[in-house]
Amino acid sequence: MKKTLIALLAGAALAATMTTAALSKELRLSHQWSTNDIRHKVAQIVADEVATANVDLTIKIFPSGSLFKAREQYKPLSGGQLDMTVYPLSYAGGQRPEYNLTLMPGLVKNHDHAARLNNSPFMEEIEKLMAEDDVRVVVHGYLAGGFAAKDKCITKPEDVKGMQTRAAGKAFEEMLAAAGASIASMASSEVYSAMQSGVLNAVNTSSSSFVSFRLYEQVKCYTPAGDVALWFMYQPLLMNKSVYDGLTDDQKKALDAAAAKAEAYYLEEAKKEDAASVEVFEKAGVEIAKMTPDEFKMWQDLAKESSYKKFLENAGENGQRLLDLALSVE
Repeated sequence: MKKTLIALLAGAALAATMTTAALSKELRLSHQWSTNDIRHKVAQIVADEVATANVDLTIKIFPSGSLFKAREQYKPLSGGQLDMTVYPLSYAGGQRPEYNLTLMPGLVKNHDHAARLNNSPFMEEIEKLMAEDDVRVVVHGYLAGGFAAKDKCITKPEDVKGMQTRAAGKAFEEMLAAAGASIASMASSEVYSAMQSGVLNAVNTSSSSFVSFRLYEQVKCYTPAGDVALWFMYQPLLMNKSVYDGLTDDQKKALDAAAAKAEAYYLEEAKKEDAASVEVFEKAGVEIAKMTPDEFKMWQDLAKESSYKKFLENAGENGQRLLDLALSVE
């Protein structure tokens, strides 16, 4: 009798251990940035909050492209070789032309407008496309950018005419070329030396890149993201949908709560990054220019005749529908 009871208790303990092991899960999250970057911090908030929830779910972060190269994360995420990533969705525009709308000039006016886009029918349709690839959004987020030039301020299309310019994204290259600029394609890390040597007169990039690559040392005028800005790039925290669906209810609840906290942080910190870049450039003696809503409209009208037109050639009827949805968000 005693031996039977001991055996039953031992069996129950083993079953409980096996059940816990089956429910316990470690997810791998990859991204291309350093641990000081806002996008890493967003991922870290999610990982920390999930760990605190004590639901047998761990998120291990692989920063600085240590697991997958920057542009090569969407396919392994979709295929289940990667669980999570912080990823500029336009990088996957070659697979889904519609994703190019998430880095399109004049489509997002400012951070609050970006937040409204994230909760609009436009984003719902983008998420449906991701679901077809077995991908879902955990945290929405846009980052902004601006212009800087060596000899003058850039606020309207005519300002870039005749300039040798580097743009962040093909759609921006198309728009700037339509404005009369010559385009030089290069990595962000090469911009400083190109401006120093005179290869470049102007640059369009993100607020964080303007600071991290010390471009304030090479320019006369900076047009940051403010009340309006042309350059916005959607860079969400994504997850393999099947992996999420396989979590327990408690794990999903913990992950969703962590995501809500991270998303609020992402929005506020993105705004702070723009403001911080202005302080850095002002301290370096660089003139600060502000784009007006009327000037923004000039750029948007130019984009419609260049970048948007080119996008629609590749994306077809569905692209037009999605573009209309995006433009309908006030």
